[in-house]
Amino acid sequence: MRFHTRKWVKPEDLNPNDTLYGGRLLEWIDEEAALYTIIQLENPRIVTKFISEINFKSSAQKGDIVEIGIEVVDFGRTSLTFRCEVRNKMTRETIISIERITMVSLGEDGKPAPHGKTEIEFVKDRLGTKKN
Repeated sequence: MRFHTRKWVKPEDLNPNDTLYGGRLLEWIDEEAALYTIIQLENPRIVTKFISEINFKSSAQKGDIVEIGIEVVDFGRTSLTFRCEVRNKMTRETIISIERITMVSLGEDGKPAPHGKTEIEFVKDRLGTKKN
């Protein structure tokens, strides 16, 4: 699993128990999945179709740095499905795991549209740049 994004837990992210509000964490996960899908499918018209059971395993406190990891598990005709894990950057303790998040590619008409992708692509490979 690749961990692409880090978030710093700030006071405005806390619930009344002074831990990270679950809704804020889900917002971050949904945004990360959308951005990853937009880049992979090269289409800015993406929607969240499905998020499986959410399993909170631990909490995060003010000042913690959390990192969001996603792993592609399936390329559908119009969709991309991920597994997700969020962990504390310093302790590596898992905060939340989600087995399936499905994002759907839309056409200009707002309906699901085939994307034609079958495997993960890296932007550097699309641009033809070489690693030195």
